[in-house]
Amino acid sequence: CVHLGKGSGATRLLWSLFGACLVAAVIGYKPVVIVHGLFDSSGAFVELLRFINQSHPGTNVSVFDLFDRSSSLQPLWKQVEGFKAAIYPIMQNAANGVHFICYSQGGLICRGILSTLPDHNVHSFISLSSPQAGQYGDTNYLKYLFPQFMKFNLFHFCYTSVGQRISICNFWKDPHHMDMYVNSSDYLALLNSERTNPNSTVWKKNFLRIKKLVLIGGPDDGVITPWQSSQFGFYDDNETVVEIKDQDLYLRDVFGLKTLNARGDLFLCSMAGVEHINWHSNYTVFNTCIEKWLV
Repeated sequence: CVHLGKGSGATRLLWSLFGACLVAAVIGYKPVVIVHGLFDSSGAFVELLRFINQSHPGTNVSVFDLFDRSSSLQPLWKQVEGFKAAIYPIMQNAANGVHFICYSQGGLICRGILSTLPDHNVHSFISLSSPQAGQYGDTNYLKYLFPQFMKFNLFHFCYTSVGQRISICNFWKDPHHMDMYVNSSDYLALLNSERTNPNSTVWKKNFLRIKKLVLIGGPDDGVITPWQSSQFGFYDDNETVVEIKDQDLYLRDVFGLKTLNARGDLFLCSMAGVEHINWHSNYTVFNTCIEKWLV
């Protein structure tokens, strides 16, 4: 051993680190896996990592540099397989399970993982401003990606075999062209069992292995459209928002939302004043909507 002197900063640092590890070992915080969104990378989550480390010292947090930035436009099923391969070893080494924090497009990727992985051990699935019911809006992202299109005519591109090779088209849901969406969507329509899916029963069973589903969003998001999609609300054909409990996918319990609610394991956390890019760096969001589910 090296004696560093009773009052030295190095000693205090060592004791602080030792204390954090001891707390984590005694309390047994579950590992946290963070999956990023469109055009993101691991570097965007520095503040969230700091919040987790402060509130749950010693927690093992993983953010993957997979499908970063422009690569995040690749088809969602391809991203599901890539993230699944990276995350599975973490699950296997976590006897008490793991937590998912999945931001924006990442929330849909996480649903794909949870639906298709029969032995996952995810405890809390925290969906952070993710278009879980689909996306339909003229946003800056849309203007950047498809400058020649607006929301009312993007279906011409998205609902083609070429369009379905781009991630945003995998969850583009035009309420005025639902037949085309159902027949063309290779991803969201399958996850929601809006399109005939021979695996729907198995996927539902897999998804319901989660212990908690936390859906976070808010009216000032500015990207997720309608913002209620982050909590499984969506437009009808008049562009009036139908909330989660009046949605067909909830009422028919097609992949387990109604079951989760009956179990007491479905939680909605809405917060005004938060723009889309700030959800993972806003301490009030973390303190109010995330922190309690990371035990």
